[in-house]
Amino acid sequence: MNRHRLRAPLLTAGSALALVAVLMTSASTGTVDLGAGDAARLTLGHLVPGMPWMDDGTYTPLQDQVVWQFRLPRALLAALAGAALSLAGVFLQTSVRNPLAEPTILGVSSGASVGAVGVVVLGAAGTLSISTAAFLGAAVATVAVFLFAQKGGRIAPQRLILAGVALGTLFSAVTSYLTLTTDAQNVFSLMFFLLGSVSAATMSSLVAPAVALAVGIVVACCALRSMNALAVGDESALALGTPVNLVRTVLLLTAALLTGAVVAVAGSIGFVGLVVPHVARLLVGPDHRRLVPLSVAGGALFLCSADLVARTVGAPAEVPLGIVTALVGAPFFLWLMRGHDADAQGIGR
Repeated sequence: MNRHRLRAPLLTAGSALALVAVLMTSASTGTVDLGAGDAARLTLGHLVPGMPWMDDGTYTPLQDQVVWQFRLPRALLAALAGAALSLAGVFLQTSVRNPLAEPTILGVSSGASVGAVGVVVLGAAGTLSISTAAFLGAAVATVAVFLFAQKGGRIAPQRLILAGVALGTLFSAVTSYLTLTTDAQNVFSLMFFLLGSVSAATMSSLVAPAVALAVGIVVACCALRSMNALAVGDESALALGTPVNLVRTVLLLTAALLTGAVVAVAGSIGFVGLVVPHVARLLVGPDHRRLVPLSVAGGALFLCSADLVARTVGAPAEVPLGIVTALVGAPFFLWLMRGHDADAQGIGR
């Protein structure tokens, strides 16, 4: 326990520093030649204008535009999306007390995709924003999975996974149908969106995930003790005076908000909410006072690094971000599921 208490702030600070390094590396990587230090100077020149040593005429307008308007927003959006999805994973895993819970596996991302694609294909984007539609789709999926997973008034872990897979498949089928019924010129962009991408990021597209992440962090800070109580079981949480139903509802809705905000601007990106929180839990233990900060920082670092790989491994072609995270997350999920089953069999004996 003491080891975890000392390790947690070091790992969180190290992840944050590594994130800054990856952000600058991502901002400097591409066809326009630029070093990481140059990208950092250009970024600081915009954040702290008027300083002569930041703008000495060394950089061309093209270099400035590439860093500030294209590469940096993309890297920042990947970081925000990773942090938001990782925090959503923590909320879901705590709410249902299942380490396999994750927005994609539980169908939440698929529900958000139905909402986002639906308003585009059906031409309702003028009356309903994509962000709002994605959140509504994620909320509907969350409530549906929550209801189907209940047995005798309690959430059964096996029913949770089965309900999530079934509903996720259903939502994916609806999304595929909507995609096929749209104009041919929209199909490729929609499919690339559904596979996950931050290539179209702008500074304005950072607003929705940033606001959602801020809300999620506030909720987490206010509910740290309740989350610790909920993680050990409903009976123990009730005995400690925790309003179990209220806390669970708030966590599930916040997870839907986080997922919907990410899907609206970056598409469906899977396994971040599974891999990062579980690794963080292995490193610093189950206490959410340590788990939440490391999961947020680790999620940002993981997805920002994955995006750097996605746009460089097959350059000049770009690999959808969701493919990179799936290549990491799917084997990890199988390993985790196998270990989870082995633990359950050991308890049964």
